Amino acid sequence: MKSPIQTALLLGAVVSVLSVGALCQNAPAPTQAPAAAQPQPAPNASAEAEPRTPAAAQALVRTAIQKQLEEDEKGGGPAFRYILKENGKHGRLTKEMIQTKDGIIARLIAINDRPLTPEERKADDERLEHLLNDPKARQQKFESQREDDKRTRQMVGALPDAFLFEPDGMVDGPDGPLVRVKFKPNPKYDPPNRELQVFQGMAGTMLIDPHDQRLAEINGKLFRDVNFGWGILGHLDKGGEFLVRQSDVTGNGHWEVTSMKLRFDGKALIFKSIHIRDDDEATNFHVVPNNLSFAQGVELLKKQGTALAQKK
Repeated sequence: MKSPIQTALLLGAVVSVLSVGALCQNAPAPTQAPAAAQPQPAPNASAEAEPRTPAAAQALVRTAIQKQLEEDEKGGGPAFRYILKENGKHGRLTKEMIQTKDGIIARLIAINDRPLTPEERKADDERLEHLLNDPKARQQKFESQREDDKRTRQMVGALPDAFLFEPDGMVDGPDGPLVRVKFKPNPKYDPPNRELQVFQGMAGTMLIDPHDQRLAEINGKLFRDVNFGWGILGHLDKGGEFLVRQSDVTGNGHWEVTSMKLRFDGKALIFKSIHIRDDDEATNFHVVPNNLSFAQGVELLKKQGTALAQKK
């Protein structure tokens, strides 16, 4: 089962706007750009948790990323059902998501905070029924998710080598003090593919939970234009940024993405404009059996969707 933090962290915030296919997609409608996180004093922060040198900050980031990847490879953690609110080119969509043994399934439950019309409900349910009754389409969907996950693991794994880190104090997090580190491109890093080229034009900050040794936030910004294929395939403009947060959603060490904000502009294939504005939030996490089949996941979504609609 793939890790949502990996998918949202760099697939959603970087890969999806860098691949040639994504560069050629229709542009989302604008929303407010993310504000940079400001450090706040953390008087109760443990002095032992705070790195004092660039080498210590680098080691902390490497440990957090290694733990992230190891836990994803190991698997065995809980599966979740949760609510995802997406603000993008289709307006404000509210979906109920569920993780199954094959992949993640979504069922639309509201558009711009209003319940679906009977026609909209029928269309979305027919989409799920099509996947349920078409093994080939279902296989293609989940194979795409697995390929995305594989690519994202590569990008996440490259973070400690692609950047140089330095300590930037401690900040107060919702569950305790967090270590804040700054990052900038490592001039010695040679990106092996197009997706990883974006790291050469990006700088920002990370927040790391020193207790769980997990990445709690990454806030990155392009400080220069980033070209792909010598600018022929396209480029992303200076000033593009993303903010991704994750947290322990169960209180006992199970981390998931809880919010993501994106703002990217640029050109694809020289002539097509890119304008990406997304603001997503995940809430209401509930553990579900981690061996759910696709059919069981769809059935559970339908039952829960009905219950949610009745509460409105």
